[in-house]
Amino acid sequence: MTTTTRPHHRAPARKDPAPARPIAAFVLYLALLVWIVLWKLELPWVGGMDRVVKLVPFVATAGQGSSNPAEVVINFLLFIPFGLCLGLLAPSWRWWRIALVLAGASLALEVTQFILAIGSTDVTDVVVNTAGGLTGLAIVAVTRLGLGGRARAVLTRMCVVTTLLALLLAALFIVSPLHLGPPPGAGGSRAPGHGLDAGPLGGERP
Repeated sequence: MTTTTRPHHRAPARKDPAPARPIAAFVLYLALLVWIVLWKLELPWVGGMDRVVKLVPFVATAGQGSSNPAEVVINFLLFIPFGLCLGLLAPSWRWWRIALVLAGASLALEVTQFILAIGSTDVTDVVVNTAGGLTGLAIVAVTRLGLGGRARAVLTRMCVVTTLLALLLAALFIVSPLHLGPPPGAGGSRAPGHGLDAGPLGGERP
């Protein structure tokens, strides 16, 4: 007597909902990053500033001064979550591919400032922003090396927490008396004279 066994049907695997959290955090972070770099947390405005291009990073040139140390540090810190979240969401990418994305995103922001006449275009920002993003990527690599299978959960929390921290700092800046509003004559939420003459993130005022 021959017996036959019925094929075992496996239940379809459920998709892990965890990636939704870092993706949402990354999208929110990118929106906040664009707002900070281009409009310094003010209402969007266009025009009102001279189009300035500084091709020599860090040092003073004939028409531009040397890079502001505070601006360099802020730009560096702002882009660390970029490399952190991108390294988490694209684990199969080689480091140089992520570096190209970081540099390309930073260059796009600088070109946008030039086109819209809302800030100076500085190669220093591209270099520093890329370095900050690669630092975030290095944090991903070290975490994976040290934690193994637990790394993804830890990195997800880091990505979400850094985004929430950036939102909190942005909110505190908005309600503070310190503002980096548009120059006189440009559209914006601040009256002329309320903002500072120069601000971080590549937004030096002429």
